[in-house]
Amino acid sequence: MFRKSFIIFALGLVFWTPGVPPVVAQDAPLFTQDFPPEEFAARREKVYDAMGSGAVAVIQGEATTRGYVRFRQSNEFYYLSGIEVPHAYLVLNGSSRQATLYLEHRKEGRERSEGKMLSVEDDALVRSLSGVDRVAAVEDLNADLGGMLRRNSSSVIYTLFQPAEGFAESRDLGIRRVTDRLSDPWDGRPSREAHFIGLLKDRFPGFEINDLNPIIDELRLIKSPLEMEIIRKATNLASLAIMEAMRSVEPGVIEHEVDALAKFIYYRHGAQGDAYYSLVASGPNAPFPHYHQGARTMQDGELLLMDYAPDVGYYMSDITRMMPVSGQFSTEQRELYGFYVRAYRSILDRIRPGVTANQIKKEAAAAMRMTLDGWRFTKPNHKEAAIRFVESYEAGAQRPGSGRLGHGVGMATHDVGTFDGPLREGMVFTIEPALRVPEENLYIRMEDLIIIHKDHAEIVSDFLPMEIEDIEALMMEMGILQRYPELVEHNGVMK
Repeated sequence: MFRKSFIIFALGLVFWTPGVPPVVAQDAPLFTQDFPPEEFAARREKVYDAMGSGAVAVIQGEATTRGYVRFRQSNEFYYLSGIEVPHAYLVLNGSSRQATLYLEHRKEGRERSEGKMLSVEDDALVRSLSGVDRVAAVEDLNADLGGMLRRNSSSVIYTLFQPAEGFAESRDLGIRRVTDRLSDPWDGRPSREAHFIGLLKDRFPGFEINDLNPIIDELRLIKSPLEMEIIRKATNLASLAIMEAMRSVEPGVIEHEVDALAKFIYYRHGAQGDAYYSLVASGPNAPFPHYHQGARTMQDGELLLMDYAPDVGYYMSDITRMMPVSGQFSTEQRELYGFYVRAYRSILDRIRPGVTANQIKKEAAAAMRMTLDGWRFTKPNHKEAAIRFVESYEAGAQRPGSGRLGHGVGMATHDVGTFDGPLREGMVFTIEPALRVPEENLYIRMEDLIIIHKDHAEIVSDFLPMEIEDIEALMMEMGILQRYPELVEHNGVMK
């Protein structure tokens, strides 16, 4: 409360002039309230340590957003500064171990339209919020950087080589976006990062340009307690949305309606957007892991896959569940899905700190084999699919370099960092093994988020139903879609 009051008071001081009413901050925060300045400063200190004395790092923030959408800073820039305005730059001087933020000047016209935006004129406020040592204007960056480089002992400039992660975009999607553009004979533009590297080489010839991404990636691998707390909130919201889908889904519901109810839950509880587009895939759409068209009407007897999570304060989750559209699993579905749940729990139950992913896979595969040997299947092809599933997991456990159980989650849905070696405190990831029956176009997959602590693994989404009886019981309850049915036209009026 004190922090919020201070910000409002400070803004009034900064913008007050005699005879003019003081400017009061709008309800939306000017700066993140999720992290204190000390946390951003600690992250920057680790960058200084990694890049060495004398080197200079230059990080480019996100450009102006296209269209009437909320600005969202790139993950990398936000991670080191918390600043959420476009066309900002951060310089980390390894010699002096001082950080300078370069911001644009105040744009009064835009502020009258959109509300307060942080600018170079907010020097004292920006320093108090982000913990940086200095704030300067963007047009001073070239001269300041040249002076730093001449005074420093190193001839190395660090900057980002990989495409910056943005709204609902992990590194893999950023690379795909740039690759697609480069391969287009009528486009061919390089990435924004490549263009920036070219400018640095042109303006500071003779200096070595090194990649900053590996340093930041490894820092982001281990989450702080505050980061974990935000990820928990994102996971809880994702789980609540899936539970509401279980209540609302029935034959005749369209996939995009489930997307809509999830968005309501996310935004109602403070999410700033989607972690990724909603994967609401019914019946024959489920085998496509990234299906997102949302146009199909669900049919009786089908299974629905829902894989969807929000962006909460620049941190994500990634949760998946399956459910029967009719509210009841058929006999064959109960057999196959029931086996999958037992196999899936074999993995969850063995995740713990201090062991490698391969060791966990070997232990889980042995337990899966025992379950398979005693499991009854009515349909022979379902048993064959279960056998293939177990054999595939056994093979993965033996494969050298198979260092992940799933994928990392953090500021991106597919987060950065190297997961090789034993699981360590602060790692956050998901598991999502898939069982396929190709001849029936049948696909079963679940996904849970795990946080590794010093002495145990926390299954953050463990309250989300996965057992058959729990899912069926929840689906008997009335959902949002039933309480608020679709409007229909009556005499030219939607009612």
